[in-house]
Amino acid sequence: MFQPLPTRSEIRESKPVDAAVIVFPGSNCDRDVAVSVEAALGRAPHMVWHRADELPKVDLIVLPGGFSYGDYLRSGAIAANSPIMAQVKAAAAKGTRVLAICNGFQIAIEAGLLPGALMTNAGLKFVCRDVLLKVERNDTPFTAGYEQGAVVRFPVAHHQGNYFADDETLARIEGEGLVAFRYVDAGGNPTGAANPNGSARNIAGVYNEARNVMGLMPHPERLADPALGGTDGARMFRSLLGGLS
Repeated sequence: MFQPLPTRSEIRESKPVDAAVIVFPGSNCDRDVAVSVEAALGRAPHMVWHRADELPKVDLIVLPGGFSYGDYLRSGAIAANSPIMAQVKAAAAKGTRVLAICNGFQIAIEAGLLPGALMTNAGLKFVCRDVLLKVERNDTPFTAGYEQGAVVRFPVAHHQGNYFADDETLARIEGEGLVAFRYVDAGGNPTGAANPNGSARNIAGVYNEARNVMGLMPHPERLADPALGGTDGARMFRSLLGGLS
């Protein structure tokens, strides 16, 4: 079902790869992401505080989930203006890969790194459960470890994960192949029942135009080890970091 991936030893023996996880006040998934990155890479990522004067030269930047600044104003809006984000945006413009998860997705959208907006869930309630996702394409470093059209399982945990964009933007991201994942049922169908938050066209994650930035509401790091009940998320980190070599 899945494409073969490089082992950790193969990754370490290739070009050195470095990763950074940005930590904001209220981040609560930064350590989970760091564990997943270290498991895939064989060494720990840089943990970079949001007020750091300098972003280390890295190949991958992760904006983790959590509740930056307590979700005041709008989720991610304050964190998007943290000092480190100017450097994150500059690095992304030069081609550095950025993975934005849940609150990180909200931050990336607020910072202008990704199209659309994330609004309050259609049911007006916090949603915390596993969901099924369809991999829309597998020719990007974020999804190279999956077959195109594969159905994977990740958890969601959010109150403002309802993806919205105007019709013109939706037509553009669909036409340019910028949808990364959709909420689906077990048969791979994007049904209303499979959509946990009311997202337009069941969109769970998107790319930027250059496809070096990807944001998604579900948490791959929360199903990245057998002890957690599944490993679908581990393949994202392994394919992403292996593809950097």
